[in-house]
Amino acid sequence: MRRAVELAARGLGRTSPNPVVGCVVLDADGRQVGEGYHQRAGGPHAEVHALRAAGERARGGTAYVTLEPCNHTGRTGPCAQALIEAGIARVHYAVGDPNPQATGGGATLRAAGVPAEQGLLAEEAEQVNAAWLTSVRRGRPHVTWKYAASLDGRVAAKDGSSRWITSAESRADVHRLRAEADAVVVGSGTLRADDPHLAVRGIPDAVQPLRVAVDTSATALRPGARILDGAAPTLVAVAEDADTRAIEAAAPDAEVVRLPRAEHGLSVEALLDALFARDVRSVLLEGGPALAGSFAAAGAVDRVVGYLAPVLLGSGPAALADAGISTLADALRLRTTQWERVGTDLRITAVPLTAAEAAATAQKEH
Repeated sequence: MRRAVELAARGLGRTSPNPVVGCVVLDADGRQVGEGYHQRAGGPHAEVHALRAAGERARGGTAYVTLEPCNHTGRTGPCAQALIEAGIARVHYAVGDPNPQATGGGATLRAAGVPAEQGLLAEEAEQVNAAWLTSVRRGRPHVTWKYAASLDGRVAAKDGSSRWITSAESRADVHRLRAEADAVVVGSGTLRADDPHLAVRGIPDAVQPLRVAVDTSATALRPGARILDGAAPTLVAVAEDADTRAIEAAAPDAEVVRLPRAEHGLSVEALLDALFARDVRSVLLEGGPALAGSFAAAGAVDRVVGYLAPVLLGSGPAALADAGISTLADALRLRTTQWERVGTDLRITAVPLTAAEAAATAQKEH
């Protein structure tokens, strides 16, 4: 199953609006004879790739799948039936399928006399498929907030300079995050200060994410901005009442979407709805402190990836601006899932505590 999770990760950034799935097939003697992963939306599912590789050796064998085999016919046939027809004798799947249109594959297998057990390495499989699972369960894209900061939490110096706080290795790692995302989002502050490009570089065959510029008043995006080149598609989000003539003149190929205003900037919920409607299931938030604060205040941060450099700045903007948190009791509590050295920096990955974890933490504090 761990190998199946590794395979599933190969599909990140390539399968939306479908999940990433990995599958490994063993023969009747327990030898691996086939493996596969879902490579693109509309293409064969992981189980089909693995069964094709295994051929007749799959008969009497065992299949390990990261997500419950689908039970419906869409652009491809039901994987539960494919496993039955291949003569698979037992199936282990890590996570049940929450999609009401596709769930039930486990029951179909069991009804056909094929034992199908759920739960093996479920946490690892959930993590690799977090974007799709979030989109099904919450009806919006999964959001990863990425930031790079000094050890004292500053994302720029007092004079606004920020290139480069972190190491070259960390900056290269960010391109991996971009390649795994369906969309990369920045706000007007970042557009003005950094003129970001946001396309993936240095990763062969990467599918370029949608570049999203949140320019509420339609005043930050300038002619010749790097985000407007042809390296990747671009979407510009503006307020419903914004004058977009300058943007339309500067970027005739960029799509412009009008969204309702919020207290600070645009409605985060409306932005995520607009992206979801465009089959975006994973968002990498690379915007500055203000945009990150708006997402945090809206409860729309599902994962945090922070790159901390061994640098002290003493002043300058903090990584996170107003997030609607006025007291320690309202703090967004996180659980660290990974920490790793990248170049000279420390990369920390964390996710919000579940309701049960937050309750347990509050009880300990009291």
